Amino acid sequence: MSRLAITGERIWDGADFSAGTILIEDGVVRERGAFVELPAGTRVVNAGSHEVIPGLVDVHVHLREPGYSYKETIATGTRAAAHGGFTTVCAMPNLNPVPDCRESLDSQLDLIRRDACVEVLPYASITGKRMGETLVDYDLLAPDVAGFSDDGTGVQSEEVMRSAMRGIAATGKVLAAHCEVDSLLRGGYIHDGEYARSHSHRGICSESEWREVERDIRLARETGCRLHICHVSTGESVDLVRRAKAEGLPVTCETGAHYLAFCDADLQEEGRFKMNPPLRSAADREALLAGIADGTIDCIASDHAPHSAEEKARGLEKSAMGVTGLEVSLPAAYTYAVLSRRISLPQLVRLMADNPRRIFGIAGGLNPGDRADVAIVDFDREFKVDSSSFLSMGKATPFDGLTLRGKVLFTVAAGEVVYEEPAEAES
Repeated sequence: MSRLAITGERIWDGADFSAGTILIEDGVVRERGAFVELPAGTRVVNAGSHEVIPGLVDVHVHLREPGYSYKETIATGTRAAAHGGFTTVCAMPNLNPVPDCRESLDSQLDLIRRDACVEVLPYASITGKRMGETLVDYDLLAPDVAGFSDDGTGVQSEEVMRSAMRGIAATGKVLAAHCEVDSLLRGGYIHDGEYARSHSHRGICSESEWREVERDIRLARETGCRLHICHVSTGESVDLVRRAKAEGLPVTCETGAHYLAFCDADLQEEGRFKMNPPLRSAADREALLAGIADGTIDCIASDHAPHSAEEKARGLEKSAMGVTGLEVSLPAAYTYAVLSRRISLPQLVRLMADNPRRIFGIAGGLNPGDRADVAIVDFDREFKVDSSSFLSMGKATPFDGLTLRGKVLFTVAAGEVVYEEPAEAES
């Protein structure tokens, strides 16, 4: 029997932090309290005054395997997740083959079982090959997926999306929607704002996102489908979700730490600032910060989207869309949202650990009977982001070179230590 005890002054209790000890046996939290008797042979980790929080959950990650292992693999991506404090990641389906049938999903699950060091819950696609035309067999795939998504492309046909929502609603799973109207893109690749106009770039208008958010909320009202809106980036989208929640609709959403930290005025002529949706205006960033503060936005997800160095070295116009996020998501959100006093640390824990578990029905936590998913974080420690030290194969991040606060020291997934900060070498 393997035993691990974590003791500390600041352990998350679901509302705040308190002193105590957590005893983990065979992957499960067996006991928690102010005084816990530890059996002989128990490894004891003293967190001291550092925060002990539930392992983080990222509901929007691209692991690139199968099909694109030159960008990332399940092994490297999950090691990066552990380094970032994540114990569960939900893997998007823009793969080759697309997980749109039992055979393709099973091949992905085989790789996950072989190589993942944290829990990986794959999404199956909403439509065959993510082409937006034919529906997949939701009942057949539902038992082994986090939900259904065509992430990377929006479902353009209203009738296809309506039918998809009806089918997914019957399974009880979440439909995670990439909201984007193709006809409004007009060849754009950054936000259609002042930077695009002054630097002769083609812009992506905000309506391309919020127009489809509006449609999908209307369809969720009609079908009862649980709708989760991916990577919200515009103020209009935040307002639409806020109104949907006030109406009591089963609608949730996420945003990324990079949208809370940057706006299009911060753009540089480098591929590490290019992602989809793009960095929007300062007013949009303000709306997103307000949305995480008032509970409109449920989750902070990384949209971890690694590419090769060559694919990200072509400037804003030519580089591939997507940035690496798993290893900076927590400190970036802490630095730009908590230290700026827009939200509290307990709110951040809910956004990155508790809410994703609740929405997607994911196990793990710090209470007796929970699967033992734990992270220890030093939120007082500053560090300079150096992407060359990332465990991910993807190195492109807009945070490179910036100073953030919040260092993950220790990560436990299902009772197994999957990341431990290396001891400093003696001089």
